[in-house]
Order: sequence, then structure tokens, then C-alpha cells
Amino acid sequence: MQSAALLWHVSLLVSEDHKAIALGAVGLTRVVPVVLFSMVSGVVADALDRRRVLFFTQTAAALVAIGLTLLAHTGSTRLWPIYALGAFGAAVSAFDLPARQAFLPMLVGRTHLANAITLNMIAFQTASVAGPALAGFVIAAGGVAPAYFLNALSFGFVIVALTLMRDIPAPAPSDDEAPNEVSLAAAMEGVRFVFHSPLIRSTMLLDFFATFFASATALLPIFAQDILKVGATGYGWLFAAPAIGAFATSVALAPLVRHIRRRGVSIVWAVLGHGLATIVFGLSRSFWLAFACLVCVGATDTVSTVLRNIIRNLMTPDRLRGRMTGINMVFFQGGPQLGELEAGGVAQVYGAPFSVVSGGIGCLLATLWIASATPSLRRYTSDHESLPET
Repeated sequence: MQSAALLWHVSLLVSEDHKAIALGAVGLTRVVPVVLFSMVSGVVADALDRRRVLFFTQTAAALVAIGLTLLAHTGSTRLWPIYALGAFGAAVSAFDLPARQAFLPMLVGRTHLANAITLNMIAFQTASVAGPALAGFVIAAGGVAPAYFLNALSFGFVIVALTLMRDIPAPAPSDDEAPNEVSLAAAMEGVRFVFHSPLIRSTMLLDFFATFFASATALLPIFAQDILKVGATGYGWLFAAPAIGAFATSVALAPLVRHIRRRGVSIVWAVLGHGLATIVFGLSRSFWLAFACLVCVGATDTVSTVLRNIIRNLMTPDRLRGRMTGINMVFFQGGPQLGELEAGGVAQVYGAPFSVVSGGIGCLLATLWIASATPSLRRYTSDHESLPET
């Protein structure tokens, strides 16, 4: 909900001539904190109590949403406070995500991890469907301030859930491993692990290029307002469309994911589908065709995301999962945020449709390059997951 409200908020404060670049700048303000804090946040997730880290980050995220609420309520027309709060929220997210993703395997163990990742995706996409759609209705009825306020309230439920958790097993180091600590040496250990593994490295590169080139989200206000002319309510549904596709796909994957044997090839085909759906969206002039394309974008991204997360979590020792996620965060959050900046810049010069279509083509070319350069990705099957964790 916050992302949808933030982009709409910015679009209301700038002229038509500067709208594309202003929306693209939202991505820049949110990617810089991710790059700055990704390394230390992964170390923190591995060295400290992950539940306590999550309690802190969720509280901080609620304060960011409250700040945005007050900013919108006062009617401020300045952009820099919005960008500043967005940047602070991104910094909070940089610490939240490694702790959250590393926390999940602690709760379910290796045996049930594939199903847990899929079910977690269902829960996430349920919120992603309801959030943007609700944001569209709330913005249309009362403006962006109520949307921000509802977002702030949502963090309270997570804080309560974290408070009620009991008897969570703590990861224990092996006899030949020193306990994790927050240090440069610990950070570099994570870097060496990721970049010495071609399979993990290639899935991260796919993450980055798919979201960098095929990032149409930042330009949705332009499509809703100027191309499709569907207003705030239509914008809410367009913003929710990828999540609708992702939710439906997550539900279908829950019983099927264990039967997908050729997981590496499946990832490649999913990312190629992501790029093709993006191209058709950029060419569309019909709301329903655009909506259907965005549903396909979400569906293909979910197949890729679930399979990539399974591979990375099963190939990464527990004591390194936070650092692996922190490094991965630069790729999968940096990709879309930098992609928003790139999309906004190209749209400013050549128009939003050209920006989206050219991005989809770039996604296809990058995917084919990575797949051809990484034989281990093409050969990866679920049989590799029977190997014991190291």
C-alpha cells in the first residue's frame, strides 16, 4: 500500500513535463540505502537475535508510515521530505529483509522449507493484492493521507505476532565454526560464499536484470492518468494486478512445487515470460489487456522467485543465510529501484510506452545471456536438493 500511495503522492506534486523523472527518482532514493546497508544488515541478521531485529525494523517502518501520513495531511507540496522518508523506509527494509528471510528456515527446518517458502509467498501476495487495490479506493475517496495511515496500522499486527512467538530454536555453529559477529571479516565471508557459487550468483543476476529492465511499476501513474485514463481506482487495480497474478500462481505452486524437477530451466522460462508480458503491456492501449499483462508479469515473477528462493536457501548454510540475503537484496531490490530511475529517464525523453517496451526487450536479452553463460543453472534439478546442508 505504501509504494502505491508514495508514487501517486509524488505524481500529484509535479507538472506533466517532470512527472516521469520525478517518479523515477523515487527508485533512486530507495536503492541508495539498500546498497549502503545491505552488507552490514546481512551480518546483523546472522549475528543477532533475528526476532529482535524484526521487532525493531517493523516498529521503525510504522514510524515512517506515520511520518508520511502527517506530511500528506498537512498538504506539504515539497518533494524532498517524501523522498527522505522513502529513503529512511528503504534503510529500514535493508535490515528487515535479511532477518525475515533467514528467520523462516529457523521456524520450519530444511524438510518443509520449499512448502514454507511457497506459503509465505501466498501470504505476501495476498497482502500485495489487497494493499494496492485498497490504496486506490482509499486515495480516490480521501486522498493519500488515509492510505499512509492504514499502512502504519498494518505494521502493528506484525509487531504483535513477533511478541507472541515463543521457543524459537537458535542456530548453533558447528564445532569448527566461530560464532557469528558483526565485523568486516564476517561480511567478506558472505561475499566470498555468494560469488564463488555460480548457481547462486546467476540467480541473483537474473533477479537484477529482470527487474531492472522490466520495471513498469514506476510509470503506472502515467499509464493510468494519461494513456489508459482510468483514474485513481484504475491505478489501484493496475498496481495490484501483478500481485493478483502472483497470488494465484503461489496458490497453484503450493502443491506443485515439489513436482517441478528441472528448476533451473523453469526459472529461465519464467523470466523470459516476464519480459514478454512487459513488452505487450507497453504496447497496450486497453485497460483490460494492460491488466492481463500485469497479471502475467506477477505470475511469471512468482514462479521465478519461489524457485530461486528454494535454491538459494537450500544451498546456503544457516549461519550465512542473513549475509546471502543481504547481498541478494542489492540485486532484487536494487534492480527494480534502479529500473524505476532508468524507466523514468527513458520515458522523459521517448515516452512511457517506449520505456516499457525497450525494458522488456532488455530483459529477454539479459536472460538469454545469463542462461547461456551458466550451465549449472540450466542443469539444476530438484535432485540436487537431496544433498545434505553444509
